[in-house]
Amino acid sequence: MNVNDVLVQGAEPLFFLDYYACGKLNVSDASAFVKGVADACVTAGCALLGGETAEMPSVYAGNDFDGAGAAVGAVERGQMLPAPDIKESDILLGLASSGCHSNGFSLIRKTVEHAGLSYHDPAPWDSKVTVAQSLLTPTKIYCQAFLAAHMRGLIKAASHITGGGFLENVPRMLPSDLVGQVDASAWKPPPVFLWLAKAGNIEAEELAKTFNMGIGMILIVSPEKEHEALTTLAGAGETACKIGKLIKREGRTARCVVTGMETWRS
Repeated sequence: MNVNDVLVQGAEPLFFLDYYACGKLNVSDASAFVKGVADACVTAGCALLGGETAEMPSVYAGNDFDGAGAAVGAVERGQMLPAPDIKESDILLGLASSGCHSNGFSLIRKTVEHAGLSYHDPAPWDSKVTVAQSLLTPTKIYCQAFLAAHMRGLIKAASHITGGGFLENVPRMLPSDLVGQVDASAWKPPPVFLWLAKAGNIEAEELAKTFNMGIGMILIVSPEKEHEALTTLAGAGETACKIGKLIKREGRTARCVVTGMETWRS
């Protein structure tokens, strides 16, 4: 579980434990990994307690390594999410992502390969950086803004848009009788997603269930608290906007409906 997954429970991150495994320990590489984790913990306001470092030469070859971790948080019972009062016409607010957020990379790698690009080439969607630098932009950590809004009682539920995109992650926060209706025309996806859609000839539904398309987290708020929530999030340095609402399920099999996806191919 990562820090953003702790947040969507309504919890404040307390500490993080890391895991680093390799065939043969390279101190420089391992130090860079731990520094990245430590910097993220500072952003999240939690402690890095340490974890496990393992050399397994029969498992990892050459410079291959595996990095993972787990976050632990705490929440008062009365502040746990999702709240019990989620209802039809509640608003969906989207928080901007910083990029691909470590998801969909099987499809990303295939698209980059199909386009004949090297990871050291200038990114076609941003010539100031290489393909690798852009794709490996760290996942945004939403702690400061999320907790600022949650502590004011503004958030009813939250979903971290990770693997599975909108179609698999939005339903996780919903009661069984409601559907999340997302309007894709409400925001402009970062150029990397528009390039992937075109270069990979990826269908809209596949985009919606693979990538975050520029929205890293979705919050449910009541209509009367929409303005306060947006103001609070902006005050904490977060870019957010209204991207949809909740509607009655009424026999629909889909728990999340995304409209306006034609804007993802422009």
